[in-house]
Amino acid sequence: MTTGAITPRLFTLAWPLVLGNLLQTLYNLADMFWVGRVSPEAVAAVSLMFPLSWMFVSTAMGVTAATIALVSQHVGAGNDRRADRIVAQTCLLATVVSVVLAVVGFLGRHWLLYWIGARGQVLAESLAYIEVILAALPLTFLFFAFRASLQGAGDTKTAMWLVAASAGLNIVIDPFLVLGWGPVPAMGTRGAAIATFVSRLFAAVIGIYVLVRGDWGVQLYPRDLRPDPAILGRLVDVGYPATLDGWARSFAAVAMAALVARFGPVATAAYGIGVRLMSVSWTVSGAVGQATATGVGQNLGAETPDRAHRVTMVATAATMALLTAAGGAVWLRPAAAIGVFIDDPAVIGEGVVFLRVIALSWGFFGGLMVLQGAFRGAGDTRIAMVLSLLSRWILRIPLAAILAFGTVTIPVIGLTYTGLDRGVVGLWWAYAAAAVASFVVGIAWFLRGTWREGVLEGDGETETAEPDVVPVDD
Repeated sequence: MTTGAITPRLFTLAWPLVLGNLLQTLYNLADMFWVGRVSPEAVAAVSLMFPLSWMFVSTAMGVTAATIALVSQHVGAGNDRRADRIVAQTCLLATVVSVVLAVVGFLGRHWLLYWIGARGQVLAESLAYIEVILAALPLTFLFFAFRASLQGAGDTKTAMWLVAASAGLNIVIDPFLVLGWGPVPAMGTRGAAIATFVSRLFAAVIGIYVLVRGDWGVQLYPRDLRPDPAILGRLVDVGYPATLDGWARSFAAVAMAALVARFGPVATAAYGIGVRLMSVSWTVSGAVGQATATGVGQNLGAETPDRAHRVTMVATAATMALLTAAGGAVWLRPAAAIGVFIDDPAVIGEGVVFLRVIALSWGFFGGLMVLQGAFRGAGDTRIAMVLSLLSRWILRIPLAAILAFGTVTIPVIGLTYTGLDRGVVGLWWAYAAAAVASFVVGIAWFLRGTWREGVLEGDGETETAEPDVVPVDD
């Protein structure tokens, strides 16, 4: 990413990430599809696991977010041995954090599931699922460490192929374990969790093998697994805002859904379908944001911040143009888009209103996600976190409450305010307005240029290859 035409290099980095994200979505849908053949309680159990699963994934992304920034900047600077050490310390940190989370989650699993609303048979099915998923947490975290390490080195294809193979394995064994095909007894939700465990074990083992081989830009050396307080501290310092960012997004989604639910099942169904349509745009912009993080990191490491700036501008403009065009197509035919998922006239009618308000702002959603990727690549994960909090908690949720409702008294603090009482359409306008305003703040912050210093300063001096560890020509 430090030389050559920017657009084709960005495309080369981004398309495997887009496909990998779509494959991950397929991975999750497979579990839901086969569990749906068991019982409504089984479907409810897997659905209730989503907020917990997202918190686990957010933590894994946070632990490895610093890896992308540090590895990409060291690769750009030519500090290959330092990049290798960061890879090893990432694997160590991911293992420790995931084991602690798994143990704490297992001890508190009954309380956690009860807290998110699992009762009766749904609670029993949820327990059968979560106990295996918790055992798979270290495998999930190690795969994220592998993916972040290769992404920092500029390789996004290897992880994509591994996700494809893992998802394929999950899809193949799901019906055998869930429904009891062949000699295997039917295990319901536990079977779905075991299928996930097996596929993640496959991905983690192959991922670690790839890192140990070292043929893909970075290498994992067992001797580097000794704890290095300086590197571990750097990983935590740069990475924890990304974890908080993920948690904030998860809770904001729950809060927004709760506001929509106050307007009944029709609005809730329309919102759910509309958000599913938007998730395709998030898949694209999230992948471009990750590619931008690599490009920015490598160029800051190579001390070419102007090129890092150009990478971000090209990525942002291209993403906004693509998503605005897609949103425009949906805006022109909103009923057809909603009708793919449901044929209820009332839901389609509300969905049309939702898309007519939201669709033309898709470009701003995508642009902000790319800018956040640029900040993360520079190591400014705190700024990316602040922009996420601004978009959701400072703008979207308060605007939604003000626009949608009339006189409201907030429990506990007893505060009463008078809103505009525009109904559910006020929620949709809050969604769109927050996206536009957040993007404006994000681009203004980026143009200030405070991200240009990177995060290598104080991260250790340039290290040359050690003859007994790395070949001299490295």
